[in-house]
Amino acid sequence: MFNKIKQLFTEYFTLGNYVVSQTEAEAAIREAVSFKGPNIFVLIVAILMASLGLNVNSTAVIIGAMLISPLMGPIIGIGLGIGVQDFDLLKTCLRNLMMAAGFSIVASTLYFLISPVSEGHSELLARTSPSIYDVLIGFFGGTAGIIGICSRSKGNVIPGVAIATALMPPLCTVGYGIATLQPAYFLGAAYLFLINSVYIALATYIGVKLMKFTPASTPSPEQAKRTHRIIYVIAIVVMIPSIYMTWTMLRQANYETRVRKFVTTECVFPQTRVLTHSTTVNDGIRTIDITLIGRSLSVDSLQLALSSRLGYYGLQGTHINIFQGTNDVMQNVGMPSNDIKNIYDIAQSTITNQQMIIDSLKTVISTRSAVNSYASEIAPELKVIFPEVNEIALNRSYFSSADSTGRIDTVDIALINYSTAIQPSRENKLREYLEARVKQKVKIVSVDNSVIR
Repeated sequence: MFNKIKQLFTEYFTLGNYVVSQTEAEAAIREAVSFKGPNIFVLIVAILMASLGLNVNSTAVIIGAMLISPLMGPIIGIGLGIGVQDFDLLKTCLRNLMMAAGFSIVASTLYFLISPVSEGHSELLARTSPSIYDVLIGFFGGTAGIIGICSRSKGNVIPGVAIATALMPPLCTVGYGIATLQPAYFLGAAYLFLINSVYIALATYIGVKLMKFTPASTPSPEQAKRTHRIIYVIAIVVMIPSIYMTWTMLRQANYETRVRKFVTTECVFPQTRVLTHSTTVNDGIRTIDITLIGRSLSVDSLQLALSSRLGYYGLQGTHINIFQGTNDVMQNVGMPSNDIKNIYDIAQSTITNQQMIIDSLKTVISTRSAVNSYASEIAPELKVIFPEVNEIALNRSYFSSADSTGRIDTVDIALINYSTAIQPSRENKLREYLEARVKQKVKIVSVDNSVIR
């Protein structure tokens, strides 16, 4: 059984005849290293497209720019150069990569200097906070890249790697940071580009070693050991800041989750609702700002009550600010204009709904009043047409079916006191007359003097 399982895994995971020769693979990589002629123009066009996509927050445009970008070539070439000890290739790749990055940053900086749109959208912001996940994306992307290059069936591996590792957007964001004088954008995006480059090259180097590419020159054991040490030290040094940033990101996400649970659970009031809540950190002091709408509450008592519950959610030491009241008060406490507009819209919606209810009630009252007034209007006519009628009262009633259908019928009840007995045919004529007048189904109920006196 063990041998069968081993044979099965060997059959599925062996590269065997599925890979090209080292010469063919190296030729493909070396061909993509060059940045002369058309490649440099394609790079500039791609960087401008990516800048446009980031500027207008268009994911589709950014993906298109990444597909036509030739930046992957020099990075994979660096991994190959280190793996086969071809230092001339390594120098060429490093020089071309720095030139490509320099041209990209200059082009994107010039674009953002003349662009009328200078707001940082989500696609730009996503390139300023690298994490350990970007390290993994770069490494796995580089692994897929070297396997795809060495495979006989190329498929869509290289375009897919270009999209997944996203080399172009960080360089555009670096240009945006320079153009708008925002160091956070510049540093975060430059670090993201460094992560992608280092780990794509590292994955390529490991792939070359596992595929046993023949070195261009045979290094001494000491030189090989030193090369390995330098490579892994660089990889670890590049990774360390991303680990810290990931830990910070996860800690902030966990904190916001606890705040959201706290607000949802504790801020429940009979006639008051939470409009918005937000968290801020200034000088190490965490603050929760809660904006309420509805019936005004005692802020001091509310803050005291809520503060006593913070410990149950792991929010000890957090300050709570409560905002409520009119627009002027909210503006004085620095409430954003968008929140004020939200309050106004909610108030307008509430007023509209209440007006609709009022109008509906007015209609019901008007209908009932009209039904009640019919009796006094038609009483003189009835005395002439139906002398048997002594007194009449009209009232609208709603009959609900007691079976599973739940059918509801609206019927006007006519309570009639007859002075003399009335024939059934005459009563039918009376009912038809009443229905014609009130334009509604009428049911006649005969009552005697004992009921109405």
